[in-house]
Amino acid sequence: MDDTTRARLEAAKAHYHEVQEVLSDPQVASNPELLRKYAQELAEWEDVVNHYASYLSLSEELETLKEMAREETDERGWLEQEMDKTRQQLERVEQEIQRLLTPSDPNDSKNVIMEIRAGAGGEEAALFAADLFRLYVRYAERHGWKTELLSVNETDIGGYKEIIFMIEGTGAYSHLKFERGVHRVQRVPVTEAGGRIHTSTVTVAVLPEVEEVEVNIDPDDLRIDTMRSSGAGGQHVNKTESAVRITHIPTGIVVSCQDEKSQLKNRDKAMKVLRARLKNLYDSTQAKEIADERRQQVGTGDRSERIRTYNFPQGRVTDHRVGITLHQLEEVLDGDIEEIISALQAQEQEERLQHES
Repeated sequence: MDDTTRARLEAAKAHYHEVQEVLSDPQVASNPELLRKYAQELAEWEDVVNHYASYLSLSEELETLKEMAREETDERGWLEQEMDKTRQQLERVEQEIQRLLTPSDPNDSKNVIMEIRAGAGGEEAALFAADLFRLYVRYAERHGWKTELLSVNETDIGGYKEIIFMIEGTGAYSHLKFERGVHRVQRVPVTEAGGRIHTSTVTVAVLPEVEEVEVNIDPDDLRIDTMRSSGAGGQHVNKTESAVRITHIPTGIVVSCQDEKSQLKNRDKAMKVLRARLKNLYDSTQAKEIADERRQQVGTGDRSERIRTYNFPQGRVTDHRVGITLHQLEEVLDGDIEEIISALQAQEQEERLQHES
């Protein structure tokens, strides 16, 4: 380990202990906002500090073994084996430290807002949008995360033209951000009597949840309309004007929510989506980048644009970014996408390390 890395780790350890002391301050403990801030900061550095402690312990152990090998002749063979094992452990710990010190996406620890929309393929695309929604709900359940429906536009036969939902859980964005893009499905639609295989697409956008303090929204910039909620096919599901449509006048962003019977709850959910979209907008530095951001995530929905293909006749799933093909379609649709996510995370990490070097 070079001196620069060691200095960074010593500084991290010192900062970690400082934050521990701050958290023990009664004034901080009684302030929920400060408590959350420092607790999150402590959690962010905990892995680094623990791995550094392991590195120091293993380094000390290796030096002890070397000293023993210099003095012992009868046990030298065993000592050499122990030294080799310790060196391998040190190498693994050092690699993990390097990974942890590499700058990560600042949104990785956040909850996510996901937007799934039917693309090319009509009713079949809408049905597959429902399949993808279930996939992400099951994936969230596997991680112990909570799913909250924000907005839905159903079709008559059980598909979704659009569905927006939040997944709450530590690190949700770090996993699910890789799902943004065009998902292509190849299968015989339930609406197809001739048994021909169709290709349809669904677009997925993934946005980190944004706290109110992160985006300043002027109430005067909002136009809020209320209306009666309606179900698939336009059938009214209640008699009161509980559905909410919020228009952000400066940007033209429109968000609607009708999932709840309470107008207040629908408004709160719509504001969550609006904040996420505005933050995504404001993080871009040029108008062209703003216009391109959503297209980069979801493209046009055309069949030729895809990040992943789900082929039902062959029972396979292919992620085109990392070249992984799994013949486990049913398992994937049941939320078992960890192998794909892990490969994408590893690819992202490698790109970051190359950028750092």
